[in-house]
Amino acid sequence: MIRQAGILCAGLGTRLRPFTDKAPKPMLPLLGVPMIEWNIRRFRQFGVMDYFINLHYLPEVLNNYLGDGSRLGVRIHYHFEPELLGTAGGIKSFEDQLDEEFFLMYGDIFSNVDYGAMERAWRQKPGALGMQTMKLATNYADADVAELDGEGRVTAVHPKPHTSVYTNAYRMRGIFILRREILNDVPVGEYFEIGNHLLPAVVAKGEPFWGYVCSDYSKGIDTLEKWKEVEEHVRGNGFAGDCKSVENC
Repeated sequence: MIRQAGILCAGLGTRLRPFTDKAPKPMLPLLGVPMIEWNIRRFRQFGVMDYFINLHYLPEVLNNYLGDGSRLGVRIHYHFEPELLGTAGGIKSFEDQLDEEFFLMYGDIFSNVDYGAMERAWRQKPGALGMQTMKLATNYADADVAELDGEGRVTAVHPKPHTSVYTNAYRMRGIFILRREILNDVPVGEYFEIGNHLLPAVVAKGEPFWGYVCSDYSKGIDTLEKWKEVEEHVRGNGFAGDCKSVENC
């Protein structure tokens, strides 16, 4: 089983101000519980016990709330970035602590993904450097886009903004399984993004990276409308499966 997950929490959350004036975006409440707590508890259902969280904006808010993770029955490791390192640079900071394979997610996403099913799909791709949740879409102006071959392997990556129309476009959603080896392409201490830098380089070299196409609910929160939508989803569904609320998970 994959026992580790990185959660990227260093962003500034500027599009949700003034709500993020006093807390980073992963601390936005959903029915009174911070989004990051929902996500950790969801991962924990699938045996993920070690978490790696990068911090930059208002780091003490998140650190003081989660502490070492013992309240949630997990272990949390932090890295503070004096200067933002981007999504790939953020997880690179933990490279020497990571197992051979690990989950990674953007901290501004609420996820009800079935991580057990995702890991089973991953086991069918021996030698892959990574896998990312994706969804076939015609409306992708606000998202990075991947093209997949008939077996689901990524053949091209198109970071936003887009100047072309793609007939085989998959929205790249922010949840991954990665092999630690993929971080070899990330420079130490430099700003480096997954969608803009890392994955285009991986695909250009012909290295195996796969899409995980699923309908499990996940939603990035970067507007007030999306925040309200996610909260309504949580109110109606909680977690998928038997765990309907954070209290009984």
